[in-house]
Amino acid sequence: MPHTRRGFLLAALATPTVSLVAACADAADPARKKPLPAEVTIENFSRAGVSLGKSKVATIVKTDDEWRKLLSAGSFTVTRHEGTERPYSGKYNDHHEDGLYHCICCDTALFDSRTKFESGTGWPSFWKAVSNANVSETVDRSMMMVRTGVSCRRCDAHLGHVFEDGPDPTGLRYCMNSVSLQFQAREV
Repeated sequence: MPHTRRGFLLAALATPTVSLVAACADAADPARKKPLPAEVTIENFSRAGVSLGKSKVATIVKTDDEWRKLLSAGSFTVTRHEGTERPYSGKYNDHHEDGLYHCICCDTALFDSRTKFESGTGWPSFWKAVSNANVSETVDRSMMMVRTGVSCRRCDAHLGHVFEDGPDPTGLRYCMNSVSLQFQAREV
């Protein structure tokens, strides 16, 4: 579907409102967030993208003030308060280097560039996570719809959402926010 100027302007105006609504939904419903366990099992990867196996690691829990000191304003809003960046504004939307995308908050490997595809949505999209052990999925009922939210398993950073309209072989589209990711080029 071609993008119209009106559609683009409406999306640009609506996005700050959507972010605010999502943040207010969290504040209004503290039961949405469950306490993190003390430890989780994640899969570690080398800089070449090879699995180094799974290990138990401590979860990372910080106060909002501690996260604010470590993250940009955009990364903080998205990862800690389930905001979203404007479509087509993220640095990884049109990014094509070979490597792994890690969590901006705790450096856990999340996605491999080899599963990245052009979804036309304006956000970096992947057809699978690098390991199901590294991400968690929850029901997101914000914004008057039901979606599946995706978070980093180690630090509970909100990354984006997963949809069932992606390409083969999984049919999934992990629609992520660039500000929740940091890219590391593959070393051979």
